[in-house]
Amino acid sequence: MKSRGEPNYRIPIDGSSSISPLLLHEEQESQFGDGGHTRIRASFTGSVFTLSTTIIGAGIMALPATMKILGLGLGIALIVLVAVLTERSLEMLLRYSKAGKEVKSYGGVMKDAFGNGGRTLLQICVLLNNVGVLVVYMIIIGDVLSGTTSANGIHKRGVLEEWFGSQWWNGRTAVFLVMTFAVFSPLACLKHIDSLKFSSAVAVALAVVFLVITAGIAAFKLINGSVSMPRLLPNVTSITSFWNLFTAVPVLVTAFICHFNVHTIENELEDPTKIRKVVQASLALCSFVYIMISFFGFLLFGDSTLDDVLANFNTDLGIPYSSVLNDVIRVSYALHLMLVFPVLFYPLRSNIDELLFPSARDLALDTRRFILLTIALICMIFLGADFVPSIWDAFQFTGATSAVCLGFIFPAAIALRDPHAIATKKEKILSIFMIFLAVLSCSVAIYSDAYALLRKKLSP
Repeated sequence: MKSRGEPNYRIPIDGSSSISPLLLHEEQESQFGDGGHTRIRASFTGSVFTLSTTIIGAGIMALPATMKILGLGLGIALIVLVAVLTERSLEMLLRYSKAGKEVKSYGGVMKDAFGNGGRTLLQICVLLNNVGVLVVYMIIIGDVLSGTTSANGIHKRGVLEEWFGSQWWNGRTAVFLVMTFAVFSPLACLKHIDSLKFSSAVAVALAVVFLVITAGIAAFKLINGSVSMPRLLPNVTSITSFWNLFTAVPVLVTAFICHFNVHTIENELEDPTKIRKVVQASLALCSFVYIMISFFGFLLFGDSTLDDVLANFNTDLGIPYSSVLNDVIRVSYALHLMLVFPVLFYPLRSNIDELLFPSARDLALDTRRFILLTIALICMIFLGADFVPSIWDAFQFTGATSAVCLGFIFPAAIALRDPHAIATKKEKILSIFMIFLAVLSCSVAIYSDAYALLRKKLSP
């Protein structure tokens, strides 16, 4: 029986072959790699941009608010800690994928350690995490461009409404349709993740634009004395405020989730042995951006920092050209999310395909299945964004469940299971610490979020 993605070569009836076995082997290795996966020659720089785009998404907007909870000193320390733990968890995944036979995906590593049940659980978590994140991305883009109406009927105008007034073509549904057909669909139809390296580079550049403008505004206001240095430590005044510290952990974990794309990038990398350097370079770049955004965002707005700092850029900043800078920040961030969308869509489609069609050939080789699955997923995300007014609460629960499983619990569980007996005592102790920290902090975060929702529902 042919393996998934295996090329079909015709052999003459007389048993001879016009293709040399050596050339055949080299052609298979060049085009399909190990295990039947299509391979293209991705550069180191392109891979760093692609992985960095996977990491930097909506989480960047919530980081200044975590500084309000944790204080600047503790918050930056936790960003560094989560980045280090993320690097260790990715190193574990890569080691066990090399120890296993032809294991070329996160799902393959889970199957190698826990069987088909482990792979299925991983794929379900990727489905929940990525669909939730992509729907949130579309909602944020809709809020930025078309505006949003709160539960009490207050409408905040979007950029297009401010520029052109209320028109039928800048309504929420119309904007979603244009984005879907003009941006999401063309980029989502690319069959190799390395094809997104240029759009990923632009996405990272847009995040840097947001950082530079925010830093410039904060520096200007710091010089003229209209802002003061923020708190370095959390303001703990009660047991409730103490437990609230744990609600910041899921946000930090979600901000570094990229595990579902690492193997895909490795499979297309020109020199797969450099994948760990790609991971380290990406995490270093993203950590720098996160720390700078957290510092300058919290410095600029202080205790008035909102859960989504982008909402703070909808008012007068008290500086020259405030409205122009507000528009530049919001539009650049909306464009950033548009370009991040296909990078997260790629692993979502791949995992759903393996979940529904585990015995089929490689998705990149089956154009009909590729197109149908792409259309179905884009339609599902479009409908979710169009009919759900706000899913930030659901997104918080997703970050405290599926995201923390993908980032810490599953890699640590694989190391503890140790199917190939390669884990050191130090790695097993670290794995226990990662699971303990993840379960404790996210359990408290879920409880705190549920309690806050219940209070909001019961309050008059």
